[in-house]
Amino acid sequence: MDDSKILLENGTNELMILEFMVGGNYYGINVAKIREIIKYEPVTPVPNAHPSIEGVFMPRDVMITAIDLKNCLGRGESEPKGLFIITNFNKLDIAFHVDNVLGIHTVSWSEIIKPEVTISTAEEGVAIGIVKKEDRLIIILDFEKIVTDINPETGLKISDINELGNRERSMVPILIAEDSPLLNKLIVECLRRAGYENLTHVENGKLAYDIISRCKADGTLRENVRIIISDIEMPEMDGHRLTKLVKTDEATARIPVVLFSSLVNDEMRRKGEALGADAQLSKPEIGNLVKIIDQLVEERHLNI
Repeated sequence: MDDSKILLENGTNELMILEFMVGGNYYGINVAKIREIIKYEPVTPVPNAHPSIEGVFMPRDVMITAIDLKNCLGRGESEPKGLFIITNFNKLDIAFHVDNVLGIHTVSWSEIIKPEVTISTAEEGVAIGIVKKEDRLIIILDFEKIVTDINPETGLKISDINELGNRERSMVPILIAEDSPLLNKLIVECLRRAGYENLTHVENGKLAYDIISRCKADGTLRENVRIIISDIEMPEMDGHRLTKLVKTDEATARIPVVLFSSLVNDEMRRKGEALGADAQLSKPEIGNLVKIIDQLVEERHLNI
């Protein structure tokens, strides 16, 4: 087993990032999202497609959409050379066209700096965070946001919530950890539409665990945290580390943890199970998230 699998399975708050270059700048992607890296090959253009979509191609008889990352970042258009980083997340196979790949680094989420909200350049607007390596800054890109900006249908399927119809109000206290301001807001909005009104939402696992620790110290866990919903990729503390801390503490081990992330594939599911996660869902499945919460509330009598 390689180091990246060990690190994530043990919930050590570390990840492996692949460093690559586009337009003379340094970027990173979580290795857990990568299927393979191949040399650039010609693609077939798709009529009326988004300007950042180069086209489609079929390596190994699988249809894959190729996205020009240089175009997404407002740097112009890539030349027909370089590499494709083929990814899998949110149940999608997508190839990102980059100039070249530099190597893999092990970093702690605590080292990753969240970009200031006042910064709005193209790169940082789609950045999970920034990490310093030697004399350069590596921007870790938010590939889910990039894809959702190109095609909103790949994001949260809010229509799934509307199909649930009118529901009873519930005051079960739910703690949400999600670093994307947009997704954080959408998750809260969807849960409220689904009847869950007692929601606390923060932007990373550390802030969530701070709340849990305070409630544990003053004896108010039952009143404030009955269910935890967490992303996996987050600066300061990731969802796997948060899950491990919750599930290895006798005082909190019975609190259900639901991992709601673009990274939920077969391998990551096994890692989440090993850490004690009660449920794991891919990001577009907001309707299923509500059903899982309904199940947990009913099975464990969590309502106040």
